[in-house]
Amino acid sequence: MATDAADPVSDATRAQTQALAALFSPLLPAEGSPQAEAAVQWGEIFGRLQATWTQFQVEQLSKVATEAPSHFVDPAKWIATAESVLRQLPLANPEVQQGLWNEGLNLVNAVFGQFGLGPRAGEAADEPQFPRSDRRFADPEWRRQPFFAALHQTYLLLSEQVVGMAEAMEGLEPARKAQLLFATRALVDALSPANFPLTNPVALARAAETRGESLVRGFENLLEDVRKGQLTHTRADAFVLGENIAVTPGKVVYETPLFQLIQYTPTTETVLATPLVIFPPWINRFYILDLNAKKSFVRWAVEQGITVFMVSWKSADASMAGIAWDDYIGAQMEAIDVVRERLRVPAVHAIGYCVAGTTLAATLALLARRGEAGKVASATFFTAQVDFAEAGDLKHFVDDQQIETLGHLSPEGYLDGRYLAATFNILRGNDLIWNYVERNYLKGEDYPAFDLLHWNGDVTNLPARWHRDYLRDLYRDNRMVVPDSLQACGMPIDLRRIATPVYIQAGREDHIAPPASVWKLTRYLAGPWTFLLAGSGHIAGVVNPPSSGKYQYWTNDTGAETLDQFIAGAQEHPGSWWPHWAQWLKALDAREVPARGKRRPGGRGDPVIEDAPGRYVSTR
Repeated sequence: MATDAADPVSDATRAQTQALAALFSPLLPAEGSPQAEAAVQWGEIFGRLQATWTQFQVEQLSKVATEAPSHFVDPAKWIATAESVLRQLPLANPEVQQGLWNEGLNLVNAVFGQFGLGPRAGEAADEPQFPRSDRRFADPEWRRQPFFAALHQTYLLLSEQVVGMAEAMEGLEPARKAQLLFATRALVDALSPANFPLTNPVALARAAETRGESLVRGFENLLEDVRKGQLTHTRADAFVLGENIAVTPGKVVYETPLFQLIQYTPTTETVLATPLVIFPPWINRFYILDLNAKKSFVRWAVEQGITVFMVSWKSADASMAGIAWDDYIGAQMEAIDVVRERLRVPAVHAIGYCVAGTTLAATLALLARRGEAGKVASATFFTAQVDFAEAGDLKHFVDDQQIETLGHLSPEGYLDGRYLAATFNILRGNDLIWNYVERNYLKGEDYPAFDLLHWNGDVTNLPARWHRDYLRDLYRDNRMVVPDSLQACGMPIDLRRIATPVYIQAGREDHIAPPASVWKLTRYLAGPWTFLLAGSGHIAGVVNPPSSGKYQYWTNDTGAETLDQFIAGAQEHPGSWWPHWAQWLKALDAREVPARGKRRPGGRGDPVIEDAPGRYVSTR
């Protein structure tokens, strides 16, 4: 792009390019003076970086308002947050400073000594040994040179010390202390030398190896993510809905402005008489349960002879500004009735995943109060919470100030799904943020084609009113477990009325719905329940098909009163828990009927709306 010599953007980028050239000049070939060919190559690299940056700046200047969520890309806000966290720690104490200095100096001297350098220099070790290890620094480049060896070891030492200070803070309310500790850990993770180009020897080596091409690719990846306001985890063009993801055959048989109802085509001659309705969380797309043929819970359930229906929620837009929790509860009731009437059955089995499980509990309570509990033959909860007293790290995002801030971020009545995606990424920053910063920004690597990561980045917008009430009434005030404290559809909610047979699945390593929190549902039920603890977390703990042979699960039929008692007396089973659930379901009612008529959607005399996965899953 041609620019005028007096253009301030050009002047700024020219100065930035010169600074970049000076910083990366050590990457030129080290043998003798730089070859002319190498000099030309690096000149082209910095020219391309300048052109890319100039084009991006012009794009931003031409916009009235950036489309990216600004508080996620504004460095000033991150710096202010970091300063706020550090001010709460006793780092200004002279004794603390002296202690950190002494420990750091001793560590650096010990590291340099293993390379035959410094005051402790001796015979250099063939394989230097360091006191601290971390997978972020597993590459041999971190131990090959004394500077980078000392750098990452010092960082790990300081991280331990700073987090330890937060853990030792006294005089804070438990919730405030937990929030401080979470913020401190997030801050020290962000400050890792692995996250910056000039302090990451692996990125520097990659730049030298590719003669700067990795810098260009990484910079392009970074700016593209800034443009769209979202961190990329997987190649954008790797998956197409209905072609290589969400491909289980079926038809959309019912539709409202809030959801579509998909019925899947049976693959068996007979099916269970009682059909299954799955309610996925509207925080994400439904196809987490239908990623591909090998991972699909939907396809597997169909193969077990179950008539499966799936709700596909619509991503919120301005027309859904007034949507509240009542609407989602009402939608669950409506879907249940539609399936009952369509197949002419008295009841359905229901599954609620995450927030849709929370809502399913409210639905069951209201049906019981209405005298209609018999419409649901069983309810299964995937990683769902009703008691939010121990709801994990997400509770750090629900104080009054943050709830108020969400209101300012939703001027059109819905919350941009990118905000929520960033929040969930922060919960596992090293895995879902900094790992990709290093790989795709610093080293310029190509994005993988990974269906789960594609789903993770396929965000949905949320109705702002529902989201605000959910955070305030459930996460902050924990009102759902207080009988008749909350109302929906004109009736108070009392979980103690639920006598429906219930199956509860929790993930042992779940950081979104911790198992201790999921377990609490058992304390409010009036009917029979089965609790199962699955290996892994919020997603992999659920999406674990038998064919994978991964993980394990635990059961305990002794009537444990607490999760600790359950774990202490639990029996471990290898592999997937899905067959255990199917056995439980069939034990309730094993009656079968022929898979014909409306059990096969779209047949003669059965008008349907469209093929699965439907339009709503593609709405952005």
